[in-house]
Amino acid sequence: MSDLISLPLNDLHVELGAKMVPFAGYSMPVQYAAGVMKEHLHTRAAAGLFDVSHMGQVLLKGDPRAVALAFEALMPVDVLGLPEGRQRYGLLTNDQGGIRDDLMFANRGDHLYVVVNAACKADDIAHMGAGMPGVEVIEVTDRALLALQGPGAEAALAALNPAVTEMRFMDVRDVELCGATCWVSRSGYTGEDGFEISVPEEAAEDLARALLAQDGVLPIGLGARDSLRLEAGLCLYGHDIDMDTSPVEAALTWAIQKVRRTGGDRAGGFPGADRILRELAEGPARKRVGLAPQGRAPMREGVALFADDAAADQIGTITSGAFGPTVQAPVSMGYVPIDMAAPGTIISAELRGKRAPVTVATLPFTPANFKR
Repeated sequence: MSDLISLPLNDLHVELGAKMVPFAGYSMPVQYAAGVMKEHLHTRAAAGLFDVSHMGQVLLKGDPRAVALAFEALMPVDVLGLPEGRQRYGLLTNDQGGIRDDLMFANRGDHLYVVVNAACKADDIAHMGAGMPGVEVIEVTDRALLALQGPGAEAALAALNPAVTEMRFMDVRDVELCGATCWVSRSGYTGEDGFEISVPEEAAEDLARALLAQDGVLPIGLGARDSLRLEAGLCLYGHDIDMDTSPVEAALTWAIQKVRRTGGDRAGGFPGADRILRELAEGPARKRVGLAPQGRAPMREGVALFADDAAADQIGTITSGAFGPTVQAPVSMGYVPIDMAAPGTIISAELRGKRAPVTVATLPFTPANFKR
């Protein structure tokens, strides 16, 4: 663990009894005393506080229109049309139409604020710097990032500043919390209502303790974060999406607005546009789907998929899998040929040399509870 980067709240995690594990070069809390199952269910029922300070925080500065258009040259997303005070999901693509990373970006008026995945942030920052000439790309290194998730998140955060009750899903604003100016978005990675809070590093512990002092708020680790996002049908970069996966294959077409598609005012012009626009028009050869194994045993990443018990040729692979505490059943995601992607289709998975039926399921496994 000596080569790992410690989070600003490392001492607090240890004090709270966290089990720390390596993740993306950081020492991260995977669970606390309650355990993954209880942490997961608590987040669905009340509110959970996650430390996601390992994520990359980046500012893009310059002439606002020029910055938006430069960012659009790197991804198939409408940046120019994002109103001030709003946030959007984005995808950096490569020349082959694969996904370099997925991210969130917010229009904060005179700049864009971007949050990228921890394992990709160095490459992402270099890629943005090289691909957006004239744009100032600034890594934020003096702020922690917390996520407060669950149906009780609004009440817990409103106890510190009632202004957050006015925010709706994907709103962003500056909010004073415990004497610090925080950059708050109403978003998250669990499928629940909640907030992500960028807080000055020196104020992070006071804010975390103030939130944990609220009724119904518990600290939550990486284990429950993974099972929550899987039930919500959300992709994990490097597992469900990667350099070879297109946004269309990944069932992320909702993230590509009409203005960037064929016939739109700013169609194309992003890396991999030929493949991505073709797949949007003609359909992909394969697709990310939900998968519901029978029984209670989860089928995890790497499990091979076949058309049936007797088929010799592998048709796909499970990319994420776990037991879903909310649905009380195993849940998985993976890629299958498009003609086997319809919900209800039964295919076969091979686990430890034995095959078992798996049903293609509609995503998400748990309905989203965002405040629209």
